[in-house]
Amino acid sequence: MGELLIKETWEETKKTWHIAGPAVLTGIFQFSVGFVTVAFVGHLGKVELAAVSIAQSVIEGFAFGVLLGMGSALETLCGQAVGAGQLNMLGIYMQRSWIICGVTALILTPLYVFTSPLLQLLRQSKPISKLAGKYCIWVIPQLFAYAANFPLQKFFQSQSKVWVITVISGVVLAIHILLNWVFVAKLNQGLVGAAVVGNVSWWLADIAQMVYLMSGCFPDAWSGFSVSAFESLAAFVRLSLASAIMLCLELWYYTAVIILVGYLKNPEVSISAISICMNFQTWPLMIALGFNVAVSVRVSNELGSSHPKEAKFAVVIAVLQSALLGLILMAVVIGGRTYLPVFFTDDPEVVREASKLGYLLGITILINSVQPVLSGVAIGAGWQSLVAFINVGCYYFVGLPIGAILGFILKLNETGIWLGMLGGSLLQTIILLSITFRTKWQKEALLAEERIRTWGGVTHLEQISEDNRVNCADSEQQQPI
Repeated sequence: MGELLIKETWEETKKTWHIAGPAVLTGIFQFSVGFVTVAFVGHLGKVELAAVSIAQSVIEGFAFGVLLGMGSALETLCGQAVGAGQLNMLGIYMQRSWIICGVTALILTPLYVFTSPLLQLLRQSKPISKLAGKYCIWVIPQLFAYAANFPLQKFFQSQSKVWVITVISGVVLAIHILLNWVFVAKLNQGLVGAAVVGNVSWWLADIAQMVYLMSGCFPDAWSGFSVSAFESLAAFVRLSLASAIMLCLELWYYTAVIILVGYLKNPEVSISAISICMNFQTWPLMIALGFNVAVSVRVSNELGSSHPKEAKFAVVIAVLQSALLGLILMAVVIGGRTYLPVFFTDDPEVVREASKLGYLLGITILINSVQPVLSGVAIGAGWQSLVAFINVGCYYFVGLPIGAILGFILKLNETGIWLGMLGGSLLQTIILLSITFRTKWQKEALLAEERIRTWGGVTHLEQISEDNRVNCADSEQQQPI
């Protein structure tokens, strides 16, 4: 029994890392595009650093969350379709997602145009708001790059075709660093130069992925553009919105924290300090998001194939391994808390305030090594609506109010606000763990079968349907893994 468990653990670990490894690298490379931008802009001045930080955290973060969420509907649909052998539907699903994400990007465009008055309406510093508004107008092309990028990535990830995307992201990052060095550091093009370089980098990534899509590597999943993409759009929008709301409530939580910090007495220093910590938090978060992708693909594939026990085992392995890495990264961040902020700024006051948050940052990294994995389980199984309600309660009725009380009433400033954020995240993680490990996976496999039928796949499902009925009937006699 022990040898069998070790063998199964090793096999599942290989399957998980086959997806998680390149997904982690891809996430790090893509996040580093914004990281590099902030690092170069930070040396232009304190106000410039705060302006780009708040633009990325509030405006771009809002849009990024909406479009990533809308695209994440493909993780459920494509993953379960792959498990059921319905590869012919993947290209249609992706095209529907392109249409929806493109329209969504168009709707979000005024948010970028009116960034400056919007931030001032939120009582942010006027100099910061003006510079952030100028920057956001110049990065509007990135908004539409997101709309093209996310459906492409979900299409590739659902089929475990991820290494080419990793290579593309790495090459684009190298080009991005070079262009920033030339235009921002050497030619002194300032915020406009940084924005244009970001646009070029994101669209280079999209073009390269489109070339890969049309290269003939996906004969079963991609047969060209089709008018079928315009069918069933209303139903597709509903599922996309459920995914968007779930993810956006998480991402907007950090946006709300940045806005709260902007109300403190010294917003330039406070926003810069907490933005530096959030940037460092995002590096290990990329690892957890790699596991998020892996567990979403593994769960959706196994449920689509009528393998509920394997789906549950995949969850256990992903959570344990991501948590272990989180512990290691927490120790690294706490140990280097006084040195890491120097990468972003030369201002001693900002460095000092960012260093004070080091312990809380380490604990947050540990929690965030587990929480995204559980969100990946929710996406793979199709629980987006349930998780959205949990997010509302934990983040907006617990985390933010506690942060406001500690930060403003008890005068703990950015430390108090971060403590509130940490409390909301911890509560959410505990609830998701409880739900995940009490789930009846046989019933989830039945739901996956119904979902595949609803979205157009009916071939090869007769055996899957019979397997599901047998599994569900026998579930009371089976001992869960």
